Amino acid sequence: MLVLRQRIHDILDGDPLSAPPLARAINTFILVAIVLSVSVVIIESYQPIYEAQKQFFEVFEVISIGFFSLEFLLRLWARGAAYSDNTGGKWRGRREYLTSFHGIVDILAIAPFYLHFLMPGADLRILRLLRLLRLLKISRYNAALEDLVRAVMAERRSFVATLYILSIALTLTSALMYYAEGAVQPDKLASIPHAMYWSLITLTTVGYGDISPITPLGKLISAITALLGVSTVAMLTGIIASSFASQVARRRGIFEKQLRKAYEDGVLSEEEDLVLSQLQDRFDLSEDEVDSMRRRAIRARSSSKTQ
Repeated sequence: MLVLRQRIHDILDGDPLSAPPLARAINTFILVAIVLSVSVVIIESYQPIYEAQKQFFEVFEVISIGFFSLEFLLRLWARGAAYSDNTGGKWRGRREYLTSFHGIVDILAIAPFYLHFLMPGADLRILRLLRLLRLLKISRYNAALEDLVRAVMAERRSFVATLYILSIALTLTSALMYYAEGAVQPDKLASIPHAMYWSLITLTTVGYGDISPITPLGKLISAITALLGVSTVAMLTGIIASSFASQVARRRGIFEKQLRKAYEDGVLSEEEDLVLSQLQDRFDLSEDEVDSMRRRAIRARSSSKTQ
């Protein structure tokens, strides 16, 4: 039983790059199931199609729930293999899974179906939208969301400072617009909270046009708000882009360091080649980048031998 639990844990939660063919096949099947499930949820929102194929959608949902429920239970059970008895035991791993981002997503993705049976008389249609959270399950196989979170966390002070500036701009411009236009547009700018909607849309440079200034002072405030919005959004974009660039540079540095270490003895073993291939896939490095790093590593080795 312990061997089986460890095996399932390696398949479901192991490194996908170093996983055996069976594990890659199973994870690919799970990925396809996620995409199909989300696609069906989107398609069934169109009422004519749903009414015409209602039985298909209901059967597909039952199959999907059964599949994702089994996946959830297997992950929960197998996560007990993450720690030995000396480091917390099986319940430590299971608690970590239940409170982790992926664990919460897994629970929310199947919860609406079971809540429907627990509360049959309640209107839980809005909870059906939670099925779209299955899309977040893809983040287990793609590091894009994780990279975004890391980028924000790495620059969290700058990010929070920019959001603070944005909140000040939002509050001041909405208050100014309320006092400038509230009397002439009482139906649209009845209060400062009403004006905040206009301010946020203007600051983010969306500009729906449903609320437009009429007075000269209102137009001046609107122009200033638009300029503040362009500057603030540009700051947020620049912070995230800079953090992403730093992450890319860090990954390249890690790969190049590993590459130079592999070429130190002049022979690239199969094990070293496998590790480098895994790092290349994980860091999403192109062949041109890898070739350039390889040439630098070879030149560095030649220079060290000459000296």
